[in-house]
Amino acid sequence: MRMEYETLKLERIEDHLLLVTLNRPDAANALNTQMGYDLNEMWGHFYIDQEDIRCIVVTGSGDRIFCAGGDLKERNNMTDETWQKQHALFEQAMMHMTDCPIPIISAVNGAAFAGGLEFVLGSDFAYGAPHARFALTEVTLGIMPGAMGTQNLPRAVGIRRAKEIILTGTPFSAQEALEWGVLNRICEEGKLMEETLETARKICNNAPISTRQAKKSLNVATQIDLKNGYGFEIEAYNRMVPTEDRLEGVRAFNEKRKAEFKGR
Repeated sequence: MRMEYETLKLERIEDHLLLVTLNRPDAANALNTQMGYDLNEMWGHFYIDQEDIRCIVVTGSGDRIFCAGGDLKERNNMTDETWQKQHALFEQAMMHMTDCPIPIISAVNGAAFAGGLEFVLGSDFAYGAPHARFALTEVTLGIMPGAMGTQNLPRAVGIRRAKEIILTGTPFSAQEALEWGVLNRICEEGKLMEETLETARKICNNAPISTRQAKKSLNVATQIDLKNGYGFEIEAYNRMVPTEDRLEGVRAFNEKRKAEFKGR
């Protein structure tokens, strides 16, 4: 796994836990072309090889801004062709992120606007600092959400709330994000990373094949009908029956000890 990127900081906190920091602090961690390349490569790699990483936490550099969205200074006076080529990078990065089999938690340390909020919505769930702010402001700029925002936001908050958020472009608070379903938890000031990593460790302690298969099945739940979704669930379930981890989990339960999962 490549650990050095121009716009991302990767830190393996523990054997199975990776912290990814959007690292453009002088530009509000905005998504520029290079970050598009970096995210594409990173998420694409994890689809192929998880390297025994069992949970990924994503946050922004600093304590004020998670990600301000697309870098509008770089985009100023872009030609149509250049704009669309750049956006194709972000489109592919979001698809790679969606397809990543490893559970992803966003630790929203500040403002998450436009593409920044779409990044949060693309993770499996999110915790936020009390001062975090959120918005999909694209319609105020003559564009619209284009990193799965019109797809992921309704699935999180419902279609009517999503229309209000997207069509007005109005920012909303961490408390509203919690009440509407964008955030799973608001952490006490100064405890965001501590609480997020605590949850990530719980995931890391579980059987990795189980968490990956469960994530796949959960993702399908909003895509297809109940009967076919259940069929997918059973196929995912049967993947675990012949594993060493299944035997270890049951054995550890009966021996009243902590299971030691190997991902096999």
